Amino acid sequence: MHDPALHRLDPEAAARLTALIDRIAPLDGSLLTRAAAHHDRLTKPRGSLGRIETIGAQRCAIAGQVPPPVPEQPAIAVFAGDHGVLAQGVSPWPQEVTAQMVGTFCAGGAAINALARRVGATLTVVDVGVATALADHPMLRRHNIRLGTADLAVGPAMTLDEAVAALLVGATVAAELVAAGADLLVGGDMGIGNTTPSAAVIGALTRRPASAVTGRGTGVDDDMLRHKQDIVAVALARVATAAAMTTAEGESTQSPLTVLAEVGGLEIAALAGFLLGGAAAGVPVLVDGVITLAGATVAAALCPAVRERLVAAHRSSEPGASVALAWLGLDPLIDLGLRLGEGSGAALAVPLVQAAAAVMAEMATFDAAGVTDKAG
Repeated sequence: MHDPALHRLDPEAAARLTALIDRIAPLDGSLLTRAAAHHDRLTKPRGSLGRIETIGAQRCAIAGQVPPPVPEQPAIAVFAGDHGVLAQGVSPWPQEVTAQMVGTFCAGGAAINALARRVGATLTVVDVGVATALADHPMLRRHNIRLGTADLAVGPAMTLDEAVAALLVGATVAAELVAAGADLLVGGDMGIGNTTPSAAVIGALTRRPASAVTGRGTGVDDDMLRHKQDIVAVALARVATAAAMTTAEGESTQSPLTVLAEVGGLEIAALAGFLLGGAAAGVPVLVDGVITLAGATVAAALCPAVRERLVAAHRSSEPGASVALAWLGLDPLIDLGLRLGEGSGAALAVPLVQAAAAVMAEMATFDAAGVTDKAG
């Protein structure tokens, strides 16, 4: 069932989003079964590689073949946007830092640059809503929808058309990266104050209170944390009414697109589209921390089949991340207490996804090795 808010959109945008969602089908269970059987024939005790075997089986189902191809061309896209809610004092950092960090990405000096180089990934930076002027750079793609969102504490963060425009930017970037040869996608974020809208999106879509989804972000003190929780609580109360809709069949439902527009961010919208775009293109997509997870909750609310095509890279220390992971049914690969964003945790998990495919493609079977399988 498509989002009831689609009829309120520009018809062309609504058609593009509907077509994108309709391209994402549930994984073929028979491929998962074949992948498990293949693992059981490899020269190792059954199940001895633990979750590497699960990741490998998922890779088979996404790729449509057993064994799967090993991802050799990972691509990272960092989406950047500013947030009007910063006016409420939810972060100790000024808005200008968003643009400064975009400049650092383009200069090659951020954490994600170092990690991208280490795992052999390309890095693309996408401006979907930075409020400060940015210098031209070959790494930077300009898709600015508006100069930052409005203040979600007092009203909608953006219009429905703006939210969907940003979402479609993310889908387009994913499609373009795959067309250029990328076979593993990583989404990242940059936006001062963006843990507040992320908490609001996750809270609204999972129906959890502000206290359960709002964290310290860049490391705020107890007073500022309580203030952030109050801001998110106000936003959740408003969006509960704004996003409530009735289907054509007369059933009560919630519009994820309205949630996104009311309390989200432009980079969160773009990440939702990036995840949908990667899933539609048939490549695995690594999900990073709480900002990307907010986008993932939107993507999954729009298209439940996308859940089984996502790989949760890590467990962010932000409480909203654990809430989103549980709601999505995703088990993260690593837990290192990260809370940087930028796609950093997902970049660290790239070698694990590559390894999961490699053992399936490169290990000998008991039959080929002339070994009797005595492992149970």
